[in-house]
Amino acid sequence: MTAEELAALHPRLFHLCERAAVDGILHHGLWSTERLLAGSGLSEAERLNLLLRRRPAPVPLLHRAFGSVTINDNLPLSEGKLAACLDDGLTPADWLGLLNRKVFFWAREQDAEALLGAAGNVGRAKALLIFDTRSLLEAHDTSAAIAAINTGQTRFPMKMAARRGLPTFTPLAGLDYARWRKDTRSGSPRRIKEVVVEAGVPDAGRHVVKVVDV
Repeated sequence: MTAEELAALHPRLFHLCERAAVDGILHHGLWSTERLLAGSGLSEAERLNLLLRRRPAPVPLLHRAFGSVTINDNLPLSEGKLAACLDDGLTPADWLGLLNRKVFFWAREQDAEALLGAAGNVGRAKALLIFDTRSLLEAHDTSAAIAAINTGQTRFPMKMAARRGLPTFTPLAGLDYARWRKDTRSGSPRRIKEVVVEAGVPDAGRHVVKVVDV
């Protein structure tokens, strides 16, 4: 699947962040939690605790190059529920480590907006960064992947959390989208929920077309 083909389906991608983080993202890029922690003064034990365990609240840090940054919480994840829905022999710590190596974009604006209603976001000043899909993915297609679920959530009050494993993130390069969509194990054709880029998007500011305070 090419950047052009994905952009035809989703011309814009969406990333929700703290309003205070916008200038830093535009100037320094959008980076994974793992990369941000690597530039902090935390010990290895402190970094591993933040990477491999659930973070119930945002974590403010002082980054050597970027100054003050905040690591997002992963409040919607339950380590207990993760243990029950993971495949491929993965543990909750494995999954959290996997998520923390990526940056995430919503394929639909309404999914990003729904996140604003999460308990941990109520009352916090947020901004929605809107990216040009084709521009972003032409620059980062070799490290991009798609997912059909919200990979950072296990809270589904009326049903079990979606199963997830190593194939949950499908690399964009070489993807047969029609075949991917026809995988109906979930009961209906899949659609793109998330687009992720490994490690980070150092040139994020070049691909942002709009910033909306929300």
